[in-house]
Amino acid sequence: MESYLESVIKQFEYYKSLGDKTFNQLSFEEMQWQSNETSNSVSVIAKHIIGNMLSRWTHFLTEDGEKPWRNRDAEFEDTYTSKEDLIASWESGWFCLFNSLKTLKTEDLERIIYIRNEGHTVTEAINRQLAHYPYHIGQMVFLAKLLKGDAWQSLSIPKGNSSKYNEDKFNKEKGVRHFTDDL
Repeated sequence: MESYLESVIKQFEYYKSLGDKTFNQLSFEEMQWQSNETSNSVSVIAKHIIGNMLSRWTHFLTEDGEKPWRNRDAEFEDTYTSKEDLIASWESGWFCLFNSLKTLKTEDLERIIYIRNEGHTVTEAINRQLAHYPYHIGQMVFLAKLLKGDAWQSLSIPKGNSSKYNEDKFNKEKGVRHFTDDL
């Protein structure tokens, strides 16, 4: 189970890096673009992820993950005034998440914590967030890719490079490692 915690941290780091790399390719104006009034911009999606992180991971083991101070509806209003403001907020959410994860011990994984009064083992709560954040980060990446068009720099294996990528992987000796170790 210790390897589970290590793997989860690496997975979250990987998805954070996809968000970071997406932000790096966008101007603040592009981050605020939305296709219509009911759609979310990259900025708004990030704000929602941040609000969720701060609520879920603050006092993770001892308080309900849906904090009374969270205003989820306000997360869908774009209030950032600069790219730097958004990125500072993004970093605070991830800091809260990693700070909580790094304090967990193997024996904590079967403890029950609550999200909106629904009991989850710590493992289930972690897995829930490990599905939630990549879902939204994927939305951000997709929006950014649409906005940038041909100027988009791929965050994974670019089209047409799968054979080369696999060749590089298979030329390495077999071993136990995390897929993010080479990134």
